[in-house]
Amino acid sequence: MRAMTLEALGPVSQGSAPLRLASIPVPTPGNGELLVRVVTSGVCHTELDEIEGRTPPPSLPVVLGHQVVGVVEERGPGAHRVQVGDRVGVAWIFDACGRCHYCQTGNENLCQEFRATGRDVNGGYAEYLTVPESSAFEIPSLFSDAEAAPLLCAGAIGYRSFNLSNIRNGQPLGLTGFGASGHLVLKMVRHTCPDSEVFVFARSESERDFAQELGASWSGDTHERAPRPLAAVIDTTPVWKPVVEGLRNLAPGGRLVINAIRKEDHDKEVLQSLDYAQDLWMEREIKSVANVARRDVAEFLALAAEIPLRPEVQEYALEEANLALQELKSQKIRGAKVLRVS
Repeated sequence: MRAMTLEALGPVSQGSAPLRLASIPVPTPGNGELLVRVVTSGVCHTELDEIEGRTPPPSLPVVLGHQVVGVVEERGPGAHRVQVGDRVGVAWIFDACGRCHYCQTGNENLCQEFRATGRDVNGGYAEYLTVPESSAFEIPSLFSDAEAAPLLCAGAIGYRSFNLSNIRNGQPLGLTGFGASGHLVLKMVRHTCPDSEVFVFARSESERDFAQELGASWSGDTHERAPRPLAAVIDTTPVWKPVVEGLRNLAPGGRLVINAIRKEDHDKEVLQSLDYAQDLWMEREIKSVANVARRDVAEFLALAAEIPLRPEVQEYALEEANLALQELKSQKIRGAKVLRVS
């Protein structure tokens, strides 16, 4: 089968090609697993983190991709819930131990044995993948294959971030960065908290304009101050400056939620400007988001169908995965990027 494989870590830049088109064997589903023919696979900033070495190291060579929509082609022994021919989604969570306190309480995203699709096992930048049946999610019929892909990570992690923000209807929320996850969170907030104003911070003027198109109450650059103190800020950027600036926009008792698997090091010196009395005192706090649990994905897909929440997508062929990653790195973003595999 065709696959775009990552064989070595390194920087992503204009003209670089970290992924190689290869022909690899079609995998065989094991006990309790499904073989899925991939139709679409979303392109996520986490894949830049993987390629450039900011995540726990992937098992090289590896096929990236953890926002996967496909069709079940075969069931392994013990798989019985999902039928051959069903359309399913595959997210970042591949599996976890199932035995620890976190797994037993529905927080398998915190399990020490958590394994990620497209990092610890092959993912969706290929024509086929295998996945445990317990980690295959039903895709609501109203979504196209391209629309459904970003819901599985950008949407699900945005949903977890929103829940961790503790925002209640009527409280003002800030979003820093406005890519795939940010634009889905804005749409979700407008439905679940219709009386809450949303303030968007982004370096790119086009992203700020996009936010206003989708109903943001205000948009400004990362260093600007919102018109009013915010109850919470969700940061979806890969850098440190928005963290410091986000804290300075919080009201007393406010919470900054960092929705990023890692932060880049090139601007970490801005942390030296963090002032405890100005930026953290008055019970302001920082909360990180780690992975997603299965319930995050399932609950968000149901909510997205209820709204209905349709992401804006740009499609690329599988062989154009390097181009999509380059554009993501250079901030050429409007909505979400999706590979069309079959």
